[in-house]
Amino acid sequence: MTQWLRRYADWLHLKWPAGRVEPLPERSADGETSVAGLYVAGDLTGVPLLKLALDSGARSVQAIARTLPPERDRGVIDLVVIGAGPAGVNAALEARRLGLSCIVLEAAAAFATIKAFPVGKPIFTFPSGLRPEGTLQLTATSKEPLVEELDRQLADAGLELMRGRAERVRRDRSLLVIERVDDEPLRAHRVLLAIGRAGDFRRLDVPGEALGHVTNRLHDPAAYRDKPVLVVGGGDSAAEAAVALAEAGAHVTLAHRGPVLVRPRDATRERVDALAGSGPGRITRLGDAQVTAIETATSTVRTSGGPQLVAARAVFVLIGRDAPLAFLRRSGVRLTGEWRNADRFAFGAFLLFCTWLYNWKSGGVMTDLWYRNHWFPTDLPQRLSAVGGSLAQAAADPHSLLGVLAISASGPSFWYTLAYTTIIVVFGVRRIRLRATPYVTAQTLTLMAVQVLPLFLLPEVILPLLGGNGLLPGPLADALFPVVTYGHGREYWRAYGFILAWPLNVYNIFTHQPLWAWIGIGFVQTFVLIPLAVWKWGKGAYCGWICSCGALAETLGDGQRTKMPHGPGWNRANLVGQVLLAIAFVLLAVRIVGWVIPGDDAVSAVFENVLEPKWKWWVDVALAGVLGYGAYFWFSGRVWCRFMCPLAALMHIYARFSRFAIVPEKAKCISCNQCTTVCHMGIDVMAAAQRGIPMQDPECVRCSACVTECPTGVLAFGSVGKDGFISLDSLAASPVRMREKG
Repeated sequence: MTQWLRRYADWLHLKWPAGRVEPLPERSADGETSVAGLYVAGDLTGVPLLKLALDSGARSVQAIARTLPPERDRGVIDLVVIGAGPAGVNAALEARRLGLSCIVLEAAAAFATIKAFPVGKPIFTFPSGLRPEGTLQLTATSKEPLVEELDRQLADAGLELMRGRAERVRRDRSLLVIERVDDEPLRAHRVLLAIGRAGDFRRLDVPGEALGHVTNRLHDPAAYRDKPVLVVGGGDSAAEAAVALAEAGAHVTLAHRGPVLVRPRDATRERVDALAGSGPGRITRLGDAQVTAIETATSTVRTSGGPQLVAARAVFVLIGRDAPLAFLRRSGVRLTGEWRNADRFAFGAFLLFCTWLYNWKSGGVMTDLWYRNHWFPTDLPQRLSAVGGSLAQAAADPHSLLGVLAISASGPSFWYTLAYTTIIVVFGVRRIRLRATPYVTAQTLTLMAVQVLPLFLLPEVILPLLGGNGLLPGPLADALFPVVTYGHGREYWRAYGFILAWPLNVYNIFTHQPLWAWIGIGFVQTFVLIPLAVWKWGKGAYCGWICSCGALAETLGDGQRTKMPHGPGWNRANLVGQVLLAIAFVLLAVRIVGWVIPGDDAVSAVFENVLEPKWKWWVDVALAGVLGYGAYFWFSGRVWCRFMCPLAALMHIYARFSRFAIVPEKAKCISCNQCTTVCHMGIDVMAAAQRGIPMQDPECVRCSACVTECPTGVLAFGSVGKDGFISLDSLAASPVRMREKG
């Protein structure tokens, strides 16, 4: 049984990659961090592209200029830019153009990172059609011409740098103080960090890594002619270094963790393949490899075939750099995925609030207290009657619009749904303005319309108004909305079942006597319409375009999507939904048995008095409500959808047979990991983009965040047929591709 469950879990989801996300500064759209007045630009935004670094530097300064108060102290510098890379220099030039006083603080030399590139390193100047904001521009496509181009523009501008190393940035009332190593602090109204990923080089943490022939940089490949060298890493930097060394005549061994090279760009990988072999000017590749020890002339590399001793008079460890996390933490900058004590307290307090809210909304003890003490307008008809006049007369008529509203507003569900709908509309408009693509616009308008009409106005206003005035056919009303002695006289709330399918909404099925109309509707929804939609458009056809949980996640939760945790452990937690789905099927079977047994049987009694209430309070209230929404601002808006929703778990199975895919154009992928970072379902989108294969992880809810946020336009929605034919959707979701098409 355990082996079968493991195979099922692997088939369902666990075989997909589960990459993690690098911590980076939390920032606004203008680049401002959690420290007021402290901005970031360039690589610290997460995108290692020179043109976008230039653009972010200039745009951050434009935002800074808009926020500086006119009445500020002119004796204090307006802006200190830390770092004289492309982003920092362009920011300083933009500040000067806008009339701001500015200092550029640099620990080494202007463009030091670029100058440390290997000789002849190719430069990726994508997006090709983008002209960055600001004065500094670039056209060169290799290191030496680029350095010459940048140095010339810097000299022509006459921009002087201040030498020094910043230790941290701290706030002192309305100003920012830059504390420097071995120097006096600087005070400024605003600070822009443009230091790139100037943190520590990542290490192998193996014996011998501190030896003198081990380095993290390649300056002159020609110095290693006829020498055996080992290059460790599987990204662009490692592949480019291996090619440069081989072309200079070195004996190169390239060791990388994966079985094949997937991260380098196609052109670089093709050059590696062309140089495959042993001897001078060739590259020997070791896949599934891990360096375990380094000695003076050799290194030990563990591979799938066993340990190998590799000759290496020089070892280049090119496995990337971490962001300057220590500096950012010293400065009090919030990093994605990191918690402080204040965060833990706020999370706990919000969970308590959600506990109160969903207890009240669901008719628990809190609701009784509010009813008894009239802390809420639950007696609205009586209050309106006390006003007198025509208003009271209209409110007393249950067939009038005001009377219908007064009765609906007497229950907590009305006010909860009104607030829920208002939030979706308000934040939906915000999302459309921020992410103005045809896909986001159409998706968000659809989610707003579904929430406003069938999920609010229909059960709360339209149906009661029609039913009260005899405009609903009797047989139809009896089949769908049984007569009751409270509220509007019928259970119009069951209309939620038109949108919220079983087992997300179980209450139209788990009834004392079977409601055959709802059983039929539920069956067609869950086992016919939704499978067909998922087969064609993926799970997101429902989760991303119809479901009310998804509507809140894509609107209110839009700014929280980078907070979803990633990694193998969290991927295994996705299986909680499968457990709840199994329980829902068991409850359905018990309910059917209770119907079959005649009379007031014990099975029905247990179901109605024990099983159904436990589902309501533990699943609907505790998991979907308290935990699902309580975690919104700490774990993204898709906690319920990803981990626990039983309908999503069922669609997860359907999605294993879907044609839907996110299709990558590998040649454009720069392995920036933005696509994975913004996925609030925890999917490792970059793993597919690096390989150039369609991303068909069944967790995907088609939200478009990865497609929209990709800085090079790698991704697009599409479908894959049995014959492997790939077609792309016509509704544009990538701003980069939209610009490319003009």
